[in-house]
Amino acid sequence: MTPILCFDLETIPDVAGLRRLDAFDATLDDAAGVAAAAAARRESHGSDFFPHHLQRIWIIGCVFRDHEGFRVRCLGDQHGASDTEEAARLRAFFKTIEKHTPQLVSWNGSGFDLPVLHHRALIQGVAAPRYWEQGDDDRDFKYNNYLSRYHARHIDLMDVLAGYQGRAFAPLDAMARLCGFAGKLGADGSKVWESFLQDQGESVRAYCETDVVNTYLLYCRFRLMRGEVTQDQYRAELGLVRDALAALIGDPASPLKGSHWKQYLDAAPALTAD
Repeated sequence: MTPILCFDLETIPDVAGLRRLDAFDATLDDAAGVAAAAAARRESHGSDFFPHHLQRIWIIGCVFRDHEGFRVRCLGDQHGASDTEEAARLRAFFKTIEKHTPQLVSWNGSGFDLPVLHHRALIQGVAAPRYWEQGDDDRDFKYNNYLSRYHARHIDLMDVLAGYQGRAFAPLDAMARLCGFAGKLGADGSKVWESFLQDQGESVRAYCETDVVNTYLLYCRFRLMRGEVTQDQYRAELGLVRDALAALIGDPASPLKGSHWKQYLDAAPALTAD
């Protein structure tokens, strides 16, 4: 089978970059500086959301599914977000693509995650030749690569399901819950910077992992809708995911010792149905 890699980013403002661009008074500490820069953006742009190139990657949540099974994890520890640590996360992510050439799956990846990955990889000097391949070295990529919006090596489920019409975009939480999965658990993305300042990386890792599992489960349902798998194969895949998540409950290596997976399974009737 072609390996599948679902991914989701959790980002924080690039404080070092904001300082380099003189976005706030150099005498301010990080928290006060970001607050000042955000206030300036609200006044000038009507929103305090920083652009893609100023979104530093703190956590990359991944589901990887291949012939060996189903795994969910986050790249990078829950604490640091230095240049060195961000570059290590980027290298780990693109190394997976380099080694396995997986099917990439995201929810709003075309609108947010991939542009952030592009800008941050350029800033950090991270090579990703397989990802950027467009048919020069591998003819298979000429008509199906990771970069084109309408090619299939990367499927942005939100974009595809909306027929590439922005007015039809649906939120991940709502679609997951409507399909019988748990939806988003814990704080939303707007609280990530606050969590970073409070050293609450474990909870953000748990939140990111549940998001990327939601994305994978919706992708499984998408494949059922497209006729790529049978109903029996779909049910078997849900059982595989359920068992894999249940095995993580109490695992000391899992964020929050896997307690988020018990909460997730309890809130996902589609995974517990016989």
